[in-house]
Amino acid sequence: MTRDQSHFLMLNIGHFLDHLFMLIFATVAALTLSREWGVGYGALLAYATPGFVAFGVFALPAGWLADRWNRDAMMVVFFVGVGIASIATGYAETPLQMGIGLFVIGIFAAIYHPVGLAIVTAKWKNTGMRIAVNGVWGNLGVASAALLTGYMIDNAGWRMAFFVPGAISIALGGVYFLLFRDWMAPVDREVAKAAPRPNADPNYRALLFRVSAIVFLTTAVSSIIFQSTTFALPKIFDERMQGLAGDLAAWADAALPGNTDVASTVGALAFLTFAVASMAQLAVGLSLDRFGPRKVFMTVALIQIVFFTAMQGLYDGIALAVALGFMLGAFGQIPINDYMIGKMASGPFRARIYGVRYVVSFSVLAIALPLIAVVYETWGFDALFVILAAAATIILGAVACLPRTLPRPPDAVPA
Repeated sequence: MTRDQSHFLMLNIGHFLDHLFMLIFATVAALTLSREWGVGYGALLAYATPGFVAFGVFALPAGWLADRWNRDAMMVVFFVGVGIASIATGYAETPLQMGIGLFVIGIFAAIYHPVGLAIVTAKWKNTGMRIAVNGVWGNLGVASAALLTGYMIDNAGWRMAFFVPGAISIALGGVYFLLFRDWMAPVDREVAKAAPRPNADPNYRALLFRVSAIVFLTTAVSSIIFQSTTFALPKIFDERMQGLAGDLAAWADAALPGNTDVASTVGALAFLTFAVASMAQLAVGLSLDRFGPRKVFMTVALIQIVFFTAMQGLYDGIALAVALGFMLGAFGQIPINDYMIGKMASGPFRARIYGVRYVVSFSVLAIALPLIAVVYETWGFDALFVILAAAATIILGAVACLPRTLPRPPDAVPA
């Protein structure tokens, strides 16, 4: 494996861990803590909200520091910091302590997206496919959070779901430092100052403003969809697939006695749904490089509208099939805005621009948690699916206004 391949692999593993850490609590809250601590599922979500606020708000200072200091050094801070925070969170004894731990996890987890994606889009060509592959790793982290946490709950206790990935992340931080420490010199200020500036043509500026407005609007709305589906899916499956999970657990017990844990089965179903749906990003990444973002984004939005609308009142096998459909749309949309920013952003400021994008994205993620709680406690998940179909409709309308060709600065990475 070449050094460049090792670098890309470490960035992908970082994306995997980033999303895993942010969603461990989703499965823990759904499957065990509401019973162990005697706190309702909706009430527990309130303690996760500060962590997602930090996940969004701290993306901007992380991007700023990476541009001014060193992006690879910031990746070491990410691996080590989020690992220590996860281990500390595993010792929580009360909801308040859990909320504080999740907040600190969010601070360090905020580093990855503005920094890791800035490295990916600055270092390699075929931007769409690179972002897509990196996105698949992130979504496998989402999927593994449900699978691994469900397994830990049944076999080692929920605390180990925080301890084990925390220790692995700290070790990976050491590996990253040893492999790439010679790349961790401070940014050369004179080189940064001499970088080419974006075209000052008024038509270029007007087009850039139009596309940027669409990027940030769709970022905000698609974040509601992504957070609502990824965070709530374990609970949706727990409610709507008990029959299917029970049948599968009984079948597993007949084949291998002792494998009747429903929590593990629900976690496995969520994992399979996330893992299969994440492959949509590879098709999207290839399509972005070939057809551009407008056609691809409109197709993804239509998929979401159809499957969210169809999910009303469904249970067991048919619900699993439809859930896979809307997760294909939810995951498929992820690389598109990152692709557009990578094409439009000037290199010396790329991490900061990604930071702004993720402040918007993850701040909305935090807002989505109370939305899930209120909608679930008041009307149930069917109402949530109606809201998400409406959100996808807003995205479709906004994306229809995209130009066929994106505005690009002089130092943009070639396609």
